[in-house]
Amino acid sequence: MNSVNLIGNLATEVELREVGDDQKKVASFLLAVSRGTRDAGADFVWVSAWERQGELCSEYLAKGNRVGVVGRLKTRTWEQDGRRRDAVEVVAQRVEFLSSPMRDDDGAEVMPFETAVTA
Repeated sequence: MNSVNLIGNLATEVELREVGDDQKKVASFLLAVSRGTRDAGADFVWVSAWERQGELCSEYLAKGNRVGVVGRLKTRTWEQDGRRRDAVEVVAQRVEFLSSPMRDDDGAEVMPFETAVTA
């Protein structure tokens, strides 16, 4: 079973881009996940969120925000400058915004969430 559950803080801003011939939208960000103690440090994991889920991440998240991510691991391999490169990322099926609720211009609480359509 390929299932990942992480809670952490965004270490980068969210980058939204269009990919492929059908111009699917994907948001990418680096998630810092604490190892549990102050001195143990953190692990940094790339996360990608597709289509509407990615758009919501791009619109409402910023560096430092706390999120919960449920998804699956995906490995990629490519060649760069004659060297083989490997990467592991989490493809998000669900991203939950865990930072303080956002407010709109009228002061009303905004909590965006829609179930992801996975790619």
